[in-house]
Amino acid sequence: MGNCNACIRPEEASKADPQTKPKKSRERRPNPYSGSPAPIRVLKDFFPKTRISDKYILGRELGRGEFGVTYLCTDRETREALACKSISKKKLRTAVDIEDVRREVAIMSSLPDHPNIVKLRATYEDNEAVHLVMELCEGGELFDRIVARGHYRERAAAGVARTVAEVVRMCHANGVMHRDLKPENFLFANKKEHSALKAIDFGLSVFFKPGERFSEIVGSPYYMAPEVLKRNYGPEVDIWSAGVILYILLCGVPPFWAETEQGVALAILRGVIDFKREPWPQVSEKAKSLVRQMLEPDPKKRLTAQQVLDHPWIQNAKKASNVPLGDIVRTRLKQFSIMNRFKKKALRVIAEHLKLEEIEVIREMFALMDSDGDGKITYDELKAGLRKVGSQLAEAEMKLLMDVADVDGNGVLDYGEFVAIIIHLQRMENDEHFRRAFMFFDKDGSGYIELDELQEALADESGACDTDVLNEIMSEVDTDKDGQISYEEFVAMMKTGTDWRKASRQYSRERFKSLSVNLMKDGSLQLQDVLSGQTVIV
Repeated sequence: MGNCNACIRPEEASKADPQTKPKKSRERRPNPYSGSPAPIRVLKDFFPKTRISDKYILGRELGRGEFGVTYLCTDRETREALACKSISKKKLRTAVDIEDVRREVAIMSSLPDHPNIVKLRATYEDNEAVHLVMELCEGGELFDRIVARGHYRERAAAGVARTVAEVVRMCHANGVMHRDLKPENFLFANKKEHSALKAIDFGLSVFFKPGERFSEIVGSPYYMAPEVLKRNYGPEVDIWSAGVILYILLCGVPPFWAETEQGVALAILRGVIDFKREPWPQVSEKAKSLVRQMLEPDPKKRLTAQQVLDHPWIQNAKKASNVPLGDIVRTRLKQFSIMNRFKKKALRVIAEHLKLEEIEVIREMFALMDSDGDGKITYDELKAGLRKVGSQLAEAEMKLLMDVADVDGNGVLDYGEFVAIIIHLQRMENDEHFRRAFMFFDKDGSGYIELDELQEALADESGACDTDVLNEIMSEVDTDKDGQISYEEFVAMMKTGTDWRKASRQYSRERFKSLSVNLMKDGSLQLQDVLSGQTVIV
């Protein structure tokens, strides 16, 4: 239940069932309290006469998730700034949902004070919501610092790796498995360079006993250990996730990446780690050794948290290389951003040249959503409109669509941006649409998009565009390496994802969990290898 977790991001709103009892008892069932005229009681230590407003002042919204909203929260007496996650009882649709909230509170309450774990200060409950008051982390996500810097020097990466391992060690020592460790779930206490890094979001966490096994597929795809996919795992999964974080810290991309859920699963299960791409040749052998041992496919051979902390690279972090790993990682991440701009522009071209009959339905939908008739759609209007037309998108996915489609960044969608978003939602693959967009970039009609044409199309308002990044995009899309982008290469780019950072936030747990349908009776997993077309059994 921690996915709008206080400290906190609106982007993530996936939700998981706990796994603390035999499977039969974990089946989702109707909320036994939903038909009762009495308010649902969630917390066991419920004191109805104690109101959150007696102690705290709730201020502006900080984040929003599937189950609640996080607000700035000020202590009336001390004036200390905190964060309050308010979980709406209307969203607690099943008895399992209620148990999830109780478990999250129980876990956060049971963990001892630690400088690298966000502290739960107080809990309140009224007829409308459960309120979790926590310390406020204002320094942003580790995730975003990776993106902003492009890479960490080895010395800084070792410091972060030590913090992550220390959090895992402390959780495991107290019988808690986090199950959703990723850069987004580590926030800095403040904006200072050497601010404390804190683990948040215990919404997928569970208590465990030594030797206990779990079978739920939970977590985020890129950070998921192979034994999670095989539905037979224990606390070792947290070390795997920490190893993925370390890999990203050192090179800027995840070790196991693909365009589809099955592709991601297959990459994880194969476990082939790439240490050849830049900047790995410049990374020390000790760092690579630690990554290998944390990403050991056999959980019995994988390092424990204490062994990670005892590893020579961590122990001698101050002696680790402080030389920048080069600009390749920063360029790679910039490439994702500009590639998205390339694709967004192509979608806008398609949007502006649709036939009348194609746009009629979209035009009506725009008018329906533009409730105040000002020619712009706000996020709230988009959300309400998508609900009206029966969209099943989670709020986090709607917010992501809004962020991606709002090309000019003014917080609203104009008609062209809206059409682009609908095209994206419908995954239109009409060859005529792609051909028209391709011709927009191919100014000289040569049948190819050359570097100068790409530069002209992607230049910012000042007319500038990073040449190194353009070369990277050209290299990525130009698969036959003839120095230009053919129509076939352009279509291939349009049909595939490019930004793993955004993609990781689009995956809902339920979508990824559908892979478990492929589990065979003998416990092996059958996956389609898109490269060879063969069925792979793992």
